[in-house]
Amino acid sequence: MKTFMAKAQEVERKWYVVDADGKTLGRLASEVAKILRGKHKPTYTPHVDTGDHVIIVNAEKIHLTGKKPDQKLYRRHSQYPGGLKEIPFRELMQKRPTAAIHEAVKGMLPKNSLGRQMLKKLRVYAGPDHDHEAQQPETLNI
Repeated sequence: MKTFMAKAQEVERKWYVVDADGKTLGRLASEVAKILRGKHKPTYTPHVDTGDHVIIVNAEKIHLTGKKPDQKLYRRHSQYPGGLKEIPFRELMQKRPTAAIHEAVKGMLPKNSLGRQMLKKLRVYAGPDHDHEAQQPETLNI
């Protein structure tokens, strides 16, 4: 029996809506990353993007456990001397509430062109509304 290998043209993609209200950031991100990669499907193939589209709503209501809301820092560097920028989690949630989920999921995907392709199927919204009703997304409980 030959091993099944999915082809990029033959992959059927579904749309899912995930409500982040009251969810823990890392646990939500790991489940979403699994769906974006396609590991929940029996047709999963490591070198092909077999994942589905995910819409996350209520991103502003995500939470962290313990002291992480005060201690967690998001860092970036401009590649110039002294160019390190740090922003705490609480401040990031006030400025860009979708960025924390986006960065958490991005860190759980492959660091190559396939991972960047998978990340394009993620849509994060701060509030309860989204623009993808035409795709008839299914509600996914995590």
